[in-house]
Amino acid sequence: MGFHRINSKMVEARVRPGERLFSQRGAMLAYRGAVSFTPNVQGGSGGIGSMIGRRIAGEAAPLMSVEGSGSVMFGHGGHEVHVVDLAGDTLYVEADRLLAFEGTLRQGTMFMGSQGGVMGMVRGQVTGQGLFTTTLAGHGSVAVMAHGGVFELPVSPDRPVHVDPQAYVAHRGELRNRLSAALGWRDMVGRGSGEAFQLELSGHGTVYVQASEEKL
Repeated sequence: MGFHRINSKMVEARVRPGERLFSQRGAMLAYRGAVSFTPNVQGGSGGIGSMIGRRIAGEAAPLMSVEGSGSVMFGHGGHEVHVVDLAGDTLYVEADRLLAFEGTLRQGTMFMGSQGGVMGMVRGQVTGQGLFTTTLAGHGSVAVMAHGGVFELPVSPDRPVHVDPQAYVAHRGELRNRLSAALGWRDMVGRGSGEAFQLELSGHGTVYVQASEEKL
């Protein structure tokens, strides 16, 4: 199925019989063909445990299930859209960043403390994202939203990446995150993002960063 990028703020997906995709409610802009839209709290194929976990985490973003035969165009709030293609790996992303994703992906919830220990929990508080994040695993495509577009930074054991927590969008791969103090010239001139912290990601994978410090 996948997503076709129409422009920086819109994507289009083909919907075929027997296939399903999920999108944030209100994200459908237009469609062609015999396509149906159904409210869906769970999304993906994570099972009842995953659904309960998302409710506890506050990650139960309102979704709609899209089925039928045709094509659908998605966009939301004029945000920039970036497409991530998964090939058996896992994407870690905040629920409010999700625009749409294929139903072949398994959706779940991960406790922030499990990636980065206590500092992972602190990161959730600093960024305002909470203590949990959404996971999407398997083979399929995901369309995520961001302010000012997204750029991808590869991470390797010898090349960790440091990110402003407010600019972080998502990551994939075997990465660990650690929050550390980031006192520097930005803080001295009053242009820091509130708290003087930076997010360090290390291991093997990719981190997705938006060109802005604004929240969605």
